[in-house]
Amino acid sequence: MSDFDPRAIRALVFDVFGTVVDWRSSIVREGQALSAAKGLSVDWAAFADAWRAGYRPAMARATAGAAAGEGGWANIDALHREILDALLPRFGLAGLSDAERAQLNLVWHRLDPWPDSVAGLQRLKSRFAISTLSNGNIALLVDMARHAGLPWDCVLSAEIVRRYKPDPEVYRMAARLLGVAPGQLLMVAAHPSDLRGAQRAGLRTAYVPRPLEHGANPHGAAPADALADDRFDVVADDFVDLARRLGA
Repeated sequence: MSDFDPRAIRALVFDVFGTVVDWRSSIVREGQALSAAKGLSVDWAAFADAWRAGYRPAMARATAGAAAGEGGWANIDALHREILDALLPRFGLAGLSDAERAQLNLVWHRLDPWPDSVAGLQRLKSRFAISTLSNGNIALLVDMARHAGLPWDCVLSAEIVRRYKPDPEVYRMAARLLGVAPGQLLMVAAHPSDLRGAQRAGLRTAYVPRPLEHGANPHGAAPADALADDRFDVVADDFVDLARRLGA
């Protein structure tokens, strides 16, 4: 946008899954270790894709159920376990014990960062307050930060307001708790739909594509949630480039 001034930004909030961390490769790596330990033969890339594909439908079911009084709001750890339990028979993993399932479900707490994430966040932190703004629950995000060395000033989660992005209250909550006006807060994400939600709540937006989020993408296809008229305040190649564009 032509009226965007980086000097007006006081804080940055980040989507995490796919934007900051590489969930797919991390799940494949841990799955392969499980296969080696137990003598299993599993297509872990397909497994990771199927697990992630259940994410939005599970959030939609939880939101609809809570609204209809049919059940309480559930955090992402609980939804990931629900998806996992439904998925295991399809991949020949129904024999995993409850303890093994619980350990596998915690892979989401141990995701590795993209190569530029830590260095870029450290540069951005030198000028701005930086925080998560994820649908992931707080315990998950704290464990992930400790595992991956992510230098957050703050960990904010949709769990705080018991809703999920792109509900506008999640973005407004972040501005409120960080003590800034929505227009002083920059939402950073690799997912256009998340950024559109932030725009509706009055936040500024930075798009950082992650073309390898879903594996090799030789054709350079746009994200599935992209729209032809998407316009964001900043478009950067990675977090180091974002820091440069914002003067950090």
